[in-house]
Amino acid sequence: MQIAYRCKRANISHLIAADQAFGRRDAVSPHAVMLFFTCDAPAEPHGYKLYTATRTWPQSPDSDDLPRLLGDLTDVAADNIAALGRAWSPLGPRGSMVNGGDMTLPAGATYVGVGVSILDSDRGRWYEVAATLREAAVDGRYMSAFHLKGQCYAVMVDGTALHIDRDPDARLGDTGIRCNKPLDPERITYHNPYANLTEQGDDETRAVWRRLIALNTILATHLLAGRPA
Repeated sequence: MQIAYRCKRANISHLIAADQAFGRRDAVSPHAVMLFFTCDAPAEPHGYKLYTATRTWPQSPDSDDLPRLLGDLTDVAADNIAALGRAWSPLGPRGSMVNGGDMTLPAGATYVGVGVSILDSDRGRWYEVAATLREAAVDGRYMSAFHLKGQCYAVMVDGTALHIDRDPDARLGDTGIRCNKPLDPERITYHNPYANLTEQGDDETRAVWRRLIALNTILATHLLAGRPA
């Protein structure tokens, strides 16, 4: 659940940045990437601390195409691994894949997964819904970016896949979290309609899952090599 809530927080930060830059030359893409790491922290409630490094892009046709963006990022990771070997880290200093969030990690931090923050939603593409905020202001109606939805996908090294729907108008108790594994491990019997989550949805959604899984695989293979299982 920590990953899900961290995704929501990152999506809100992404939303604010994109809203502030909307329509400017430095406009922000509706897609961002998150890399998740943990480090032992006995004083924390769960015994570990979660770190999130992020990557945003300027608005462009390339960054607007999420499957392509993830595919390109996977290729970049492969090229960096081939060129730098074990010395390469997605956090840099050479060949960094991130430009925000927790870019400096404590010794012993372990890679645990990757996610994407998306400002498109079932209400429309980001550029369409963001424009409605400006139209509302012209008409004298108050709306803020916090009225807009967002979503995230995440894939973890243990095979967990999550889709998080951040909906400011969600009913009380509706977390918007769908996961291919039970969220409540205490339950003995559990029918999970999202057990094959990464195979659900339309063609674009499944393409995002495939590319995200591929990116996670290459990062996990590189960053966890030699670590105890």
